[in-house]
Amino acid sequence: MLGVKPPSLQLTNLNIETCLNKTLEVINLGAMINDKKQMLKMLQEDFNRWEELLAGMSEEQITDPHLPSNLSIKDVLAHLWAWQQLSVVRMEAALHNREPEYPTWPERLGPDPEDEGDVDQTNAWIYETYRDKPWPSVHADWRAQFLRFLELAEEIPEKDLLEPGRYEWMGRYPLSASLLGSYEHHEEHLEPYS
Repeated sequence: MLGVKPPSLQLTNLNIETCLNKTLEVINLGAMINDKKQMLKMLQEDFNRWEELLAGMSEEQITDPHLPSNLSIKDVLAHLWAWQQLSVVRMEAALHNREPEYPTWPERLGPDPEDEGDVDQTNAWIYETYRDKPWPSVHADWRAQFLRFLELAEEIPEKDLLEPGRYEWMGRYPLSASLLGSYEHHEEHLEPYS
């Protein structure tokens, strides 16, 4: 680690077992929701709930660490932004019919940190990397990226979103798994503040 040990990410239950369980939940959710319009509506509502929560808080409330994880809401939003980069890259790749060009994360995390390495290690790296980033920048980046994610998903034909194995780099999963995964991830982290 680079100096300070990151706070525990257990508030958000980001260990490998939980991530696997969340993946199964997303797969089950995908089996129940196979409509692009519904998925986009869910994501937009999720975005709106986050914006409403943030609008009702001062910067001090947003940046103060909370127990039991000792993470601030700013830290959580930076975490969500970092992970959602992968989903945005996948949407861009699908839209332009090419391989995903993943963000440059440390090599030890692998080319796709969801598939390679340790999720806890990735989360610790995200925390270390973005913990000192000012709140206005964290919020602006998260907001712009979330809206971009929605725009990209809107542009992709529904059949391409829903067809399992349509994109080799998604394995046997449909691209919609990225939409549902982002939805579940944001919901998971919003729950403690609801």
